Parts: sequence; structure tokens; C-alpha cells
Amino acid sequence: MKFLRSFSLAILLAVAAIGAARADTAGTIREHLYNGTSAAGYEAMSALAADDPEAAFGVSLFRFFVGIEQLAQAFNAHGFSPEQGIFVSPLLGAAGRIAAPDEAVKPLSYQAMRSYLADFAVAMDEAKALLLTASQSNEFAVEIDLLQIRIDLDGDGVGGEHEAIGAILGQLGGMGARLDISDAELIDVPEARFAFDAADAIWLAGYSQVLALQADFLLAHDFEDFFGSFMHRFFPGAGLPMEQHLSGRTFFMDRDTDLLIADAIAAIHTINWPVIEPERLANVQTRLLEIVELSRANWAAILGETDDHLEFMPGPHQTPVYPEMEVSKEMVQAWLATLDSAEKIFAGELLIPHWRFAGLGFDLVQYLQSAERTDIVLILTGYGALPFLREGKIASARDFEAGLEVFGDAIWGYALWFN
Repeated sequence: MKFLRSFSLAILLAVAAIGAARADTAGTIREHLYNGTSAAGYEAMSALAADDPEAAFGVSLFRFFVGIEQLAQAFNAHGFSPEQGIFVSPLLGAAGRIAAPDEAVKPLSYQAMRSYLADFAVAMDEAKALLLTASQSNEFAVEIDLLQIRIDLDGDGVGGEHEAIGAILGQLGGMGARLDISDAELIDVPEARFAFDAADAIWLAGYSQVLALQADFLLAHDFEDFFGSFMHRFFPGAGLPMEQHLSGRTFFMDRDTDLLIADAIAAIHTINWPVIEPERLANVQTRLLEIVELSRANWAAILGETDDHLEFMPGPHQTPVYPEMEVSKEMVQAWLATLDSAEKIFAGELLIPHWRFAGLGFDLVQYLQSAERTDIVLILTGYGALPFLREGKIASARDFEAGLEVFGDAIWGYALWFN
């Protein structure tokens, strides 16, 4: 009996020690996320990942954020300033240029841009592999306040207050004045604490492919003319060809508006890109199909969960953190049906309708696998679409009826969330 008591005590102490170790792991993950030190967090978690499911998730999470940081830091060094463009980038440019105003802007070349995008695609693929490895364990749930995560956009080794996701989203939503590294103004944002688990690792793996897909599509083409004629809008001071020609005379309305219109026309005109890496264009199809499959796997994992704690994406049987995040059984079924239709398009079983051609549809797969050039104007107007048209089942609203009926006009918002 005395032996049994001693043995039971040893077991309880071991369990408590494991719990304490994991609590420390989760705390370390949060510390690095909230300080914007993802690179250091990656190193710290790598040493523990083999025996600690939370650390394995931390490694994958930090690899994802390091990939984003590296691209952001590279762009920032070249003066990335999206508010001078035609739209605001939701990923990198919410706060505009974040380096000190007197910091020298490095010249940007087309080849450097391609190199940054290629490295980004590799980083997202590495993050995906690590996230899927972490998702094989159901023994972790790391609580994270999303809005407190800081991304080291300027490369100074830490994340400033203006580099917190909450501050960036606040700026995107028009909450407060423009944030600047010299006079950052904190925005009072609500808590957004969720417990990230195996299902969420699958979800983030899907998003890594959404981002990598965009890099692959660009890199498949020679977009140097587009880069030279338009990208000075996003990289002022980086030595691009047209940046010295922003003081012309009035043509239509006023100088600034006329120049913006002229650059927009140039951008559209120069999206006539030869395909120079066809394997990357073909890989876009692979990524599209994988995004669908990962979304299915994500929902399978969610529906199989037996816990109910701070769910980032709650199943119908779980309690949403906020009422607006409630997900019903009908919503899940509608989303899975939407994935089925999307997969048919990505597999070439369902054609994309073209406004000009009755009875013929645009075969996305044939385009991705055989296109020698992407001329967006000619594709939209018809001539450029001719090589990729064929008879077959053409997608219509009926193919997405379930999603439209359940989600209505909010379907794109749910697609952004559900991935």
C-alpha cells in the first residue's frame, strides 16, 4: 500500500511537471509573439519541439511570421509606402513606411523583387510543412491574443506598438490618425484571445498556400515592364524609372490625379506578361487544390473536437467567443458544398463563364498548364481567352447555390475567415 501511494504520488508529480513545462512553453510563445521577436521564438521552440506538442506548434507559427517579416523588412528597406499607390495593402502597408524618415531608402531592382518573392514562397511552404506536422497532435491549445501579436516590419529586432496587429487593423479601419514610428498613437482595441489547437494549425497551413500561390503566379511571369512603369507608386525613392516624373502638367483634372490615372492605365497596359517559369504557373493549380483539401481537413478536425475553449473557429457544437462568430451546422454544410464546386473549377471539371462566348467556358486548368502569356485585357475582352475555351459544364450561380443561400452577401467575409 505504501508503495502504491508513493507510485501514485510520483505519477501526479510527473503530470504536474509536464503541465508546468507546457504552461511555460505557451508563455514563451506569447512572450515572443507580443514582443515581435518571432525569429528568437523560432529558435527557442526548435530546441523543445521534439518532445513538446506546444513547442512544435510554436515552431510552425514562428516560421510563418518570420516569413512575413522577412518580406516586409525587405520591402520596407526599399521605402515601401502603399498609401501612395492605388490601393492600400492589408498585409504589409497598413501603417505606411515605418522606417525613420531620415533613413536611406535602398534602390530596388526587378531581380531583387523576384528574389524576395521566391524566398517568401519557400518560407510559406516550410511553414505549411511544420504546421501540418504540429497538427498531428491533439495535445496542445495555446492561448493567444491575436491583436497583441507584433510583427517586426522594420527589422530592428523587436515589434513596436505600431507594429501590433491590433494597431494595424485599427488603422485599416480608420481608427485614429496615421501611425508612424516617430509618433505612434496607441489604439484601444478589444481583447481577441483564442486557444489555438491542431485544427487551427491546419487552417494556417491553408493560408500559407493562399499567400504562396500569389508569389508563384507573379514569378511564373516576366512582369518587368509592369514593375518599371508602376511600382514607383509603392516604392518611392527606390530608383525606379518613373519616380522622377511625378511633376507633370495638368491633363484632365489636376496634376496628382492625372498622374495617378496615367499610372493606373500603364499598370493595366503592362499586365501582358510572358510566362517564363511554366512550372510555377502549373503549381498554382496544385496550391489551389491543396487549399481546398486543407479547408476540408480543417473542418473535419473542428467537427471532431470534444473540447469547448476559446475556439478561433467554433464548430456547431462549440461556444463562440463572440456571438458574431457562431457557426451553424448549415453553414458548415454550405461551405463544404462551396469547396466541392471550387474544386471542380480547379480540377478542370467545371469551366469559368466568359461574358463574350455563349456555350463555351474558360478552362482554368488548361490556362495554368499551357499558357505562354497572360494578357489580362485580351483575356477579359475575348481574344486572349480563345486558346482556353471549350465546351463543357460551365459554372453558374446554381453551383454555388448552397453557399449563397446560407451566407448571402457575406459569403466573401466568411471565405476570408474559413479559408
